[in-house]
Amino acid sequence: MTKMPTYFISHGGGPWPWVPQLRQIFSNLEASFYEMVKDLPEKPKAIVMVSGHWEADEVRVMSSDAPPMEYDYSGFPPETYHIKYTSPGAPDLAKRILGLMQDAGIKAAPDPKQGYDHGTFVPAYIMYPEADVPLIQISMLHSYDPAAHFEIGRALAPLRNEGVLIIGSGLSYHNMQKMNPAAKVPSARFDAWLGDTLAKEPNARTSDLLEWESAPYARECHVKEDHLVPIFVALGAAEDAKAKRVYHEDNLLGGITASSYRFD
Repeated sequence: MTKMPTYFISHGGGPWPWVPQLRQIFSNLEASFYEMVKDLPEKPKAIVMVSGHWEADEVRVMSSDAPPMEYDYSGFPPETYHIKYTSPGAPDLAKRILGLMQDAGIKAAPDPKQGYDHGTFVPAYIMYPEADVPLIQISMLHSYDPAAHFEIGRALAPLRNEGVLIIGSGLSYHNMQKMNPAAKVPSARFDAWLGDTLAKEPNARTSDLLEWESAPYARECHVKEDHLVPIFVALGAAEDAKAKRVYHEDNLLGGITASSYRFD
């Protein structure tokens, strides 16, 4: 079986595929999701998503065979609160992940009630609109500790040889108070640092990412780093891999620079 890459993706704003004006704004991002599917070595047996919208005191693993929906956004049209993405869950994969966490000494538990949040169902819908690929999420930790999330990724790494696609879903820039032209300089500087860092050899790359708060405008771009943390998991699962930028634009919402990366 071909080894799967991992990804860190910027997932966009709210339920954008179902809002025509927003779908136009995120058209480049949408195109990048289509390319992701085309570039995979084969159709995944399942997708494991770590979203910037689910965190817990321990690693929680979605374990339902039919996960519900989490409409974790506000101020959008009424119809967006009735979206259904009906991809099946993967209880057997959840058990496998719990075993991997246990082997790595990472505290984890199944979660039969958690539903798909928009950090997961939005990119999954664009990638596989027929919802025919099993899909589960695992939570981040409340601590946001980079080293702990690298360890989670390392524990997940064997899944890459089992046909499982691991995706960290967040945003390379996420300051809700500056989703406008005020983000131009901070997001561009941080994005440049991220690109330069990911291009380094693995040990230096990991070391620099563990110290991400030292990056230019780090805390202005990520006041709360929930949307950055998924990159630590995605890269931990492919720590020796090369990074390739697969999405980039520098004028999103009037000034935001945003990127996504593939690791293989």
